[in-house]
Amino acid sequence: MVSALGIGAGTLVHTFLTAIGLSAVLISIPVAFQLIRYAGAIYLAYLGLRMLFSSRTESDISRHQQVRHTTLSIIFRQGVLTNVLNPKVALFFLAFLPQFVDSARGAIAIQIVLLGLIFDTSGTLWNVLIATVAAHARAFLAARSGFSLLQKMVPGVILLALAVLVIVR
Repeated sequence: MVSALGIGAGTLVHTFLTAIGLSAVLISIPVAFQLIRYAGAIYLAYLGLRMLFSSRTESDISRHQQVRHTTLSIIFRQGVLTNVLNPKVALFFLAFLPQFVDSARGAIAIQIVLLGLIFDTSGTLWNVLIATVAAHARAFLAARSGFSLLQKMVPGVILLALAVLVIVR
């Protein structure tokens, strides 16, 4: 849930950047856009490699070994960074929000912020729902042998694949 809130905070960053026009500037300057894109890809690769090469597994927990827990602030920051460094989110906001703005109805920036807040609220609620369902499924799945390795490997490979896709496209 904390990660979902971090992603929501990252969405707020994109909303406000779109409202003040910085997203448009970033998109119009290819070098800046590419730097953000590569920073996002590097971050995804880092997360994927960290998942793949972490030595902790569910079997470690069952053998009563001490496991270092990630703090909530780190989880929140990871959610924010994952969202803010994703240039496709900036493109989405730049393309999506202005479609629903009417200059005859008042300040464009305020309309964009309100639309962004509506989008962010609904997206965050959805992510919290997914986190809740996943938390309940965790106990069931953790009891299955081999799941901990799968739990570590699949997301790590997906994150690495996404990093490669971001760089190649």
